[in-house]
Amino acid sequence: MQHRSSLPRAVLLALSLLSACAAADPSVGASTDSQPRVAGGAAAFLTARFAASQNDNELATQLFQRVLSGDPANPELRQQAFITALLAGRPEALQLAQMMPDDQAALLVLGNADAKAGRWEQAEARYANLPRQGLSQVLQPLLIAWTQAGEGRPEVALATLAASPDAQRFRALFTMHGALIADLGRKSAEAARLYRSAVSELGGTDLAVARHVASWQMRQGHPEDARQTIATLVLANPELSIIAPGLELAVAERQIRNGADGIAEVYLTLAAGLRQQERAAFSPILVQLALDLRPESAPARMLAADLHEARRSLDLAQRALAPVGASDPLSPLVRLRQAGLTDKLGDTVGALRILDQLARELPNRGEIPADQGDLLRQKKRFAEAITAYDRAIALLPQPPARGNWIVFYNRGIALDRARLWSRAEADFLQALELQPDQAFVLNYLGYSWAEQGRNLGRAREMIERAVRLRPNDGEIADSLGWVLFRQGDAKGALKYLERAVEIEPNDPTINNHLGDIYWAIGRKLEALFQWRRALILNPDPDEIPKLQAKLRDAGDGTGP
Repeated sequence: MQHRSSLPRAVLLALSLLSACAAADPSVGASTDSQPRVAGGAAAFLTARFAASQNDNELATQLFQRVLSGDPANPELRQQAFITALLAGRPEALQLAQMMPDDQAALLVLGNADAKAGRWEQAEARYANLPRQGLSQVLQPLLIAWTQAGEGRPEVALATLAASPDAQRFRALFTMHGALIADLGRKSAEAARLYRSAVSELGGTDLAVARHVASWQMRQGHPEDARQTIATLVLANPELSIIAPGLELAVAERQIRNGADGIAEVYLTLAAGLRQQERAAFSPILVQLALDLRPESAPARMLAADLHEARRSLDLAQRALAPVGASDPLSPLVRLRQAGLTDKLGDTVGALRILDQLARELPNRGEIPADQGDLLRQKKRFAEAITAYDRAIALLPQPPARGNWIVFYNRGIALDRARLWSRAEADFLQALELQPDQAFVLNYLGYSWAEQGRNLGRAREMIERAVRLRPNDGEIADSLGWVLFRQGDAKGALKYLERAVEIEPNDPTINNHLGDIYWAIGRKLEALFQWRRALILNPDPDEIPKLQAKLRDAGDGTGP
């Protein structure tokens, strides 16, 4: 079971990384001092806390503001209202920040306001007041450098980065921003050197890095180098191929136009970097700070959508993507995401409509029918999915690229489920030809052969390889146990099936298989338990009568 922690709790804990003093928790056990002191305020206060815990920061902001209006001197209540306003992107965040000049997050909001107004000295002073601890060790020198660059002092900005005691620790990040600062300051020789160093340290597989480097190359009169940079990006990330043509056009323009854009880029870079770490709770605040400066930023909006989706706030994820216009080079990628979210919100027809429109606009892009196929396959509309995958594969380059293995694999699954095994088998073999060490393909094909009682030796070899590639995958461990069982090695199979159930305790197929192993080695009570458990774990409808038959026959003493 997944646990949905209160966002304000997580954010307040994250804010303590910036501030020497941890804030109060608005969702759990608020202190007595934060309780409203006005009549009727208690209900609004509790509702605000609940709304915040559900990621509804718009409503929480309104309610906290109502309570705060009756108790304006309450510092903890003010901070709770500030945090939800900041997360909601509401103007009240700036108003509250002006009342909290010593709060570290408020300093960032106030610094943003100064940067947008071109008050670079004031912005620099705000950022200089951040403590040199936690995330501020990275944030402070970058933010100060960008205020200096915004003021037209690129030499000073570069010196600020170089003098930072953390310059070596965060060298790649500082190098990239140094390149952007030198580029904006028209220090061409220094920009060229720093861009080369950034590519060397960061590689060419990151979208932001590739956009900046390709833009520099294009503006320096090297269009072939820019196209190669984008091609390298797409080779490493095939899902980005749909935006490659738009990127080639867009990078002719400067990506960072002023100091405020640079500050937004700092926030966005750190938000993306932190999302998979222990400090991930701070990512939503950093994204909002980036959007405050660059509300049109498609990368920031896509990251905001990712963060909302991770918290199952699908409507907020859709809302985050809505402002991205059709002219944005990332628009096709955004619309693919919108289609997926629309489907998850229960509107499959609407999702298919988005994909159909996108396919009409971009008739030569195979990613779109591939996504249609994925959606239809997940809905078990296998015949329609196969037709969509056929269109996608017809648009692939010849010979297909290594990254195209996924389309053959997904069509193979649809063909298998449509009981067209010979075609499915050919697709799995084609996927393996493109990507020989793809664990999912090795597992699917090996398991299918084991189920059919065919090619058992090769099936075992393939699944053993998949286990080595993904040792903590319960489904793959189950497959190896199953092929061993099919080869007559029930005791050898037991080790892998018990491991598989340990990893995936709620998988009906794995529990069913473990029951079969137990029965085969004479552990009949345990077999009955596993079959009964499999039956209550929502197995595929086709498996229900088989499980019921096993239990019925076992009751008669005849076994499965």
